[in-house]
Order: sequence, then C-alpha cells, then structure tokens
Amino acid sequence: MSVVTINSKYALPSWVNNGESCRSLRETSAYFSGRRRSSNISLWKRKKKVCCGGKSRDDDYHATLKSLNSRGRFPRKSLGQHYMLNSDINDELAAAAKVREGDFVLEIGPGTGSLTNVLLNLGASVLAIDKDPHMVDLVRERFAASDKFKVLHEDFVKSHIRSHMLSFLDTRNLADPHEPLAKVVSNLPFNISTDVVKLLLPMGDIFSHVVLLLQDEAALRLVEPALRTSEYRPINILVNFYSEPEYNFRVPRENFFPQPKVDAAVVTFKLKHPRDYPDVSSTKSFFSLVNSAFNGKRKMLRKSLQHLSSSPEIEKALGVAGLPVTSRPEELTLGDFVKLHNVIGRE
Repeated sequence: MSVVTINSKYALPSWVNNGESCRSLRETSAYFSGRRRSSNISLWKRKKKVCCGGKSRDDDYHATLKSLNSRGRFPRKSLGQHYMLNSDINDELAAAAKVREGDFVLEIGPGTGSLTNVLLNLGASVLAIDKDPHMVDLVRERFAASDKFKVLHEDFVKSHIRSHMLSFLDTRNLADPHEPLAKVVSNLPFNISTDVVKLLLPMGDIFSHVVLLLQDEAALRLVEPALRTSEYRPINILVNFYSEPEYNFRVPRENFFPQPKVDAAVVTFKLKHPRDYPDVSSTKSFFSLVNSAFNGKRKMLRKSLQHLSSSPEIEKALGVAGLPVTSRPEELTLGDFVKLHNVIGRE
C-alpha cells in the first residue's frame, strides 16, 4: 500500500488546539494572516476562484475562517464539524475521484464550500447535503450564480439519497453501461462516517467512486483489516462485497479548524456495479448470516449460527465450503462467507 503524507508546516495556536470557544474567529484569522502556508506535497498549483459576488479570491484557510466569521459561526462539536484549512487537500480529494467536466458529484457536509468550489471549477454539477441550516444558507448564497449547484438542508443519514440522486441525474440513462455514473467527494463529519459508508457503498448502480476524508484509524480499519484480530468486523465484509477500497494518503490534524484529536486520511472506494457483486442468492440473507456470525465473535460458527441450523448441520456446511469445523468469524474472508452462505442456502 502506497501512502502519501500531506504535512502542513504551519501550527495552530494553543487555544485553537485546545478547542477553546472563548476566542473569536477574527482572532484565528488574524493569527493565520501573518503566517505563510506551506506543504510538502507536490501538487499542481493553480488559483482557485470563488464565485461570490462576482469577485474572486484564493479559497484557502483565510477564506474559510472569513466565511465562518461572516455568519458568527463556531464549529459545532455535536455535528462533528472540522473545517479544512488547506486548499491543496481539496484538490487532492477531487483528483482521487478523477472529477472532470460533466460529472455529477454528491458532497456531504459542504461547510463553507471550499471543496464545493473546487468541484464546480472542474466543471462538475454538485448536489450538497448539510444538517446545519447556517452552512446551507452560506453555500446557497455563495454559489447562487451557479446553475450547477444545489444544496439540501437534511440529515444525510436520514435522507432518501437514492431518490435525490435519481432526480439529480434525470438526464442520464443509468441502465446504459456506457453512461458515466455519479461520484461522491466529501470531507465528512467524523461522527457519521460509518453510517455514510454503509449507506453509499451498496449504491454501485448510481455511484462509481466514493472518496471520503475519514479519521485515519477508521480509514485503516476499513481498508486493511487483519484476519484473526479484533479489528476485523462485519463492515469489512460489507466494504469488500460492494467495493474495492484504497487508502490514498494521510492528512495531519493541523490542517483542520478546530484541530481534532486524531489525524485524517483520504480513502477511495471504487464501487462494484450490482452485476459484479459476489454471487449470493440474497444480499439480505448473506449479511444476516455475517452479522449473526460476528454477534458471537469469540464463538465458533457452529455455535453462533445455531439459530440457522443445528451444530452438526453447520459443521457439515463448513466442511462442504472447505472450512475447518472449528472456524470462527474473524478467520473467514469475504469469499469464505460467500461459500458458506451458498452451502447453507442449498441445504
């Protein structure tokens, strides 16, 4: 696995790192205004223009803090808000998804619109969803002149995203294998990352790529879990069933405001089309079996799956699937679970 590290060399003042809310955003902006941003990642350098009132400006940490301050807003911990201060990382997020002109992109939690701006400047149409009404108003006003931008005030994990996307993509024939699918590019609120992954990955008939900025530890657990460890969970089976995941690069915590307690990472999920899913008779019954197996994680499968069949029958199914009768869930790969499910389904 190749890992690229983005290491911004500017440091946040201690009162920002400690998450103190008594300081104003003007103080934060003033702190940064005298510092020169630098990065050790080699990126193409281009100016990013903001479609706001006909004027253009660099869309970097100054713009982000100014946007927040204009609304008298401070990031809300309850919403998992951590705003990106390094515009180069927004470029890299878009590059990881290979966003180009004509693409349809879903963005979850647009915040002040710094990533949105990059996507629109690349020629993409963007559907943004945000739970914070103040941020919805901010980006709606900021990109009011664009006919390629739409924002919805909704809680993403409760939204009818399939309906929204089908409406957004009404000019495309998704049944045509030559028609490009939509993409997801998001700097996610950390507290909803698992829910978002579970919701988006089974939508390979709508999205081709899902590129997310996640907590670094969570990203590693999703992409490279180790068999026979406590980190191996049902979500790892789900991720590999529906996608081909790739850990792109780590993003140090200093690139966010307020600074979180952990680093982040960019992960790309290349979604499988439903026709390319592993061959199971029913995805619902397959994941029911997987979840049941992990409910008794330290138990042998002949015990944890007893509600499906008797222990002797489970042992027989394990044998037919080419697995030891003493198998435990954390020892089985995606392929092993597929074989076991199909054997049990035939009996």
